[in-house]
Amino acid sequence: MKSERDIIAHVVSLLRLPPDGEVVRGIGDDCAVINKDSRNCFLVSTDTLVEGVHFDLAWHPPALVGRKAAAVNLSDIAAMGGKPRFALLNLAFPASAPTWLDDFLAGFIAMLGEYAVMLVGGDTVKSSSDCSITVTIIGEAARDAVIYRSGAVSGDLVFVSGVLGNAAAGLALCRAALGRNALQKWKGLVGAHQAPEPRIGLGNILAASNLVHAMMDISDGLATDLAHLCEESSTGAEVARESLPVSEDLEAAAAELQMPVLDWVLRGGEDYQLLFTAAPEHEAALRALVREKNEGEIFAVGRITAGRGVFLQEGSKRSEITYQGYDHFRD
Repeated sequence: MKSERDIIAHVVSLLRLPPDGEVVRGIGDDCAVINKDSRNCFLVSTDTLVEGVHFDLAWHPPALVGRKAAAVNLSDIAAMGGKPRFALLNLAFPASAPTWLDDFLAGFIAMLGEYAVMLVGGDTVKSSSDCSITVTIIGEAARDAVIYRSGAVSGDLVFVSGVLGNAAAGLALCRAALGRNALQKWKGLVGAHQAPEPRIGLGNILAASNLVHAMMDISDGLATDLAHLCEESSTGAEVARESLPVSEDLEAAAAELQMPVLDWVLRGGEDYQLLFTAAPEHEAALRALVREKNEGEIFAVGRITAGRGVFLQEGSKRSEITYQGYDHFRD
């Protein structure tokens, strides 16, 4: 298997299940969509965080690991316009880490509480070394309000819900072993890595607007996640370099570490901003709605095209960036 996509495709190829009227959407979106009743559906998402891959306890406090474990799953519900309701938690951790567990659970339960999500079950197992955390979130949505990855059409504008690359920059700063005092200077970037915030409110607003054609969250970098959206929609996309929202802190950190800004912005991952498309004539209405609801600012970063592939336009230079983001089996 060469990539995460290859493994998913292999799993799909092994499925020989007959069509089931209860399953509205299976593999291929941020959540599985399952009928609840004649009007509503369940949204189900699961994700795993592994020590040494998604977090490092040398710089990631256990309480913030707990918040992050909840947040990355809540973000999947946000990406489809749903409301999270219930959570399941599976933990593998060394028996010698009872204090870690208490602090982790405090952060995890606090994050669930901010969105009125109830922890209803799970499993624990002793690990010989590293921690592994698997969370399942069950949400709900009106069936006709769910936003899928597959609805983008040629001519749509591509939007993101905030600045990109901060989490990747924060991770790079932590790995640079700058020391606690030095990292204080970059607490905004480090915080973006340690404790992302799911955009539940914004996801609900966009779903209710009926103006958004396709949506997902950005977990593996804009280059990869926009490629996922385009693949499901049978389209391509062009991204304008000058339109990408970048924080001043990220630019300063890139200069200090001598890193290309675009590596973090396009390929870094873990932004957990929403990526969505809408018709150009609805841009003003969407911006006004987001401002009215105090959900920050949205940024138009490109356009959906009739071709295939995702391309970056930098002045007169055009280069392909399809699936150039984070991949668990490549990195």
